[in-house]
Amino acid sequence: MKDDWFKVQHEQDLDTPSLLIFKEKVLHNIKEMLRIIGTPDRLMPHVKTYKMIEIVQLLLASGVTKFKAATIAEAEMTAMAGGQFVLIAHQLVGNKIHRLLQLQKKYPYVHFASLVDCRAVAEAIHTTFAKKNSLAHVFIDVNNAMDRSGLAVDEELLDFYRDLVSSEKYPQLICEGLHVYDGNFRQSNFEERKNAIDRAFEPVNQIIEKIQAMDLPKPMVVCGGTPAFTVHALREQVYCSPGTCLISDWGYSDALPEQRFEWAGVLMTRVISKPKKGYITLDLGHKALASENPLTKRVKFLNLTDYEFISQSEEHLVLKVEDWENVQIGDILYGIPYHICPTINLYNEVYVVEHQEVIGTWQVIARNRKITV
Repeated sequence: MKDDWFKVQHEQDLDTPSLLIFKEKVLHNIKEMLRIIGTPDRLMPHVKTYKMIEIVQLLLASGVTKFKAATIAEAEMTAMAGGQFVLIAHQLVGNKIHRLLQLQKKYPYVHFASLVDCRAVAEAIHTTFAKKNSLAHVFIDVNNAMDRSGLAVDEELLDFYRDLVSSEKYPQLICEGLHVYDGNFRQSNFEERKNAIDRAFEPVNQIIEKIQAMDLPKPMVVCGGTPAFTVHALREQVYCSPGTCLISDWGYSDALPEQRFEWAGVLMTRVISKPKKGYITLDLGHKALASENPLTKRVKFLNLTDYEFISQSEEHLVLKVEDWENVQIGDILYGIPYHICPTINLYNEVYVVEHQEVIGTWQVIARNRKITV
């Protein structure tokens, strides 16, 4: 790889702060996802990282047919791109249940599903869809490790699954399987991460065995995200739903050394001030770079060395640099965000790069909370 692979031609013609998406690297990462899992049939990539129609279409062209989303808007974006199976990996409450019904009516050729982890929501979905004589597809959200959402892996989960698939209590619901997210396991050592994930997944295996022993329908099991991808890919009977790795970022490239994904999203920013000796200011504030992590873990610059983070505010990022005399106002810096997902969500559109040349823009359409539904 060239040392300056991230630099684009005619960079001075581009606005900053901006986000560059390198199409060749996106395609590389899709191929790497397929290499890890072996077949696109078991891949259910999460669209929440990129939220763009064009990237979903690249996945479709590679043979991927199933997708996971976090919001109604992301599910609609996936349908607009041509996706025909979308699992909304959230328990929908309130008016979102009505929006799901509207989404299903607008895109009748798309198979939509959502998560449930309690009878109250199952009943709410059932009631809403029954009024329109429609069927809703659901997965039970399983809490096997993360304690963020989902049912604990115990007899209550088994009873809930039995009731959902029986069609007696919830005739308008079709329970398709289990959703198991264990994003809390991020050990850099693969064997340590694998051991922790396997231990947490064992009770899920036991529940699946009990389901089969009761002669109930075998559940479709959707597992993990990017950190667990290389572990769950080894389970031949489950579907894997990595997301971040399709663009990749500094955080996961450091944390998951066995994964060979490449940085496909690069921030471009300009030096806009030199307020005092040793200090430079960039136009890379909170509105252009996700700021949920400590200041020192927000961006890694590719064409700047010997720098120290001083502060970040809404429109500014201040650095202390060693080579202050040689940095000029207007200079362009390129950086890799520590966390790409919330960073992409800050942009309405991105520049698309091929062979170091900007060939157009893609709209980050699903950063909106609502598209049409």
